[in-house]
Amino acid sequence: MAMNITPYRRRPWGLMNQLQNELNTIFDGVPAYEGETGEVSDWMPAVDIREETDRFILTADVPGVDPKDIEITMENGTLTIRGQRRSENTEERNGFRRVERVSGQFFRRFVLPDSADAESISAKSNNGVLEVVIPKQEKVQPRRIQVKS
Repeated sequence: MAMNITPYRRRPWGLMNQLQNELNTIFDGVPAYEGETGEVSDWMPAVDIREETDRFILTADVPGVDPKDIEITMENGTLTIRGQRRSENTEERNGFRRVERVSGQFFRRFVLPDSADAESISAKSNNGVLEVVIPKQEKVQPRRIQVKS
């Protein structure tokens, strides 16, 4: 039976928040994503999740984010990735300036299945791609208990 890593969604208004973020992007140019604790994220990295026989691999696009600015925590079955992309200085020429890349704080949360081995999670970042490896626990073999007479 395959177990999936699920994006953390606690609020029932997720679609409304997504619509609001899209409207903010259209009118303000800067999206803001809010977590259930009121925590605000300026942007959300795209994430791929792959399941293999012995592990899950979560890959996130974090271009321009220094690995020292990424924090990964595991608490109560929820994996949280948070970090920050620092803004670059922009140069204005003839009154024109354009900034399309969003900078600031980000976070993503994922509920891990019971089969995940929370103690053995590892992460590395290379060329703007964060890879989090979540091993699966070894299957517990059924144990036969002898009935004594």
